[in-house]
Amino acid sequence: MSTARSFYEADARERIAGLLDPGSFVEFLGPRRRITSPHLAQLDQPGEFDDGIVVGEGMLQGRRVLIAAQQGQFMGGGVGEVHGAKLVGLLERAQRVGPAAVLLLLDTGGVRLHEANAGLIAISEIMRSTLDTRAAGVPVLALIGSGNGAFGGMGIVARCCSAVLMSEEGRLSLSGPEVIETVRGVEEFDARDRALVWRVTGGKHRVLLGEAAQLVADRIDAFAQAALEVLDRLRPADDDAQLLQALEGEHARLARRIEAFGDCRDGLQVWEALGVAQPQALPLLDTAAFLEATRGRRMPWY
Repeated sequence: MSTARSFYEADARERIAGLLDPGSFVEFLGPRRRITSPHLAQLDQPGEFDDGIVVGEGMLQGRRVLIAAQQGQFMGGGVGEVHGAKLVGLLERAQRVGPAAVLLLLDTGGVRLHEANAGLIAISEIMRSTLDTRAAGVPVLALIGSGNGAFGGMGIVARCCSAVLMSEEGRLSLSGPEVIETVRGVEEFDARDRALVWRVTGGKHRVLLGEAAQLVADRIDAFAQAALEVLDRLRPADDDAQLLQALEGEHARLARRIEAFGDCRDGLQVWEALGVAQPQALPLLDTAAFLEATRGRRMPWY
């Protein structure tokens, strides 16, 4: 397949095929193994032989990586027992074999409500395994540019990663817009206002806040190149003192964000507070123009 294809429009296997070197991908626990959710059939729900996630290993321009891609078309990429176990197993393998990185291609609304308890346990295990993998010296990158984005527990997992890469089409948040509106009312957040949704959860906003390392054009090859660039910029801590310094630095950045943007109710207000010229024009800019227009105005991510 063409690596210039839209990341947003591709499915899980197409994203992996486009990211990795041709012929290098080896899938673990693929559909032929038929390891399916033990819960969905009891609820008269259809299953998938890979339970909505593809995991394996391959080469990213000559670097060996482990990779996982969620299939957003199956139950919104929801995490259940088997889905989560495959991801945890991949991260535990990374701790043993020490690849150049683990790439998580997220496309999910969070926990699969049909097996919520198992899904919630899986999320906690994924979070722990992500941090253990980073502690073992293996970077974990979250790539977000899909239709579902990364919400719920997997939104937390994304922020546990070494770095987040997003396209403008990607979205990242804890609670989805509909959930916020249901719980807090339309006055708090109008989920039907799609422009507002993207201004608050979209890739451009997350990059400006320093929650994503890089804004990436909506092409599979652009995500591959961005992953390599971010990996080259990452520098693991040498000792516990550096880890503590990094943690304290992150706390300080969060404190500055609250002080600077605590009263803002829209992405536009945040962009104005950052000193971005003509913030109302940012949603109309392509990736290159956006990065140029916001140069020096983005909060540091690392």
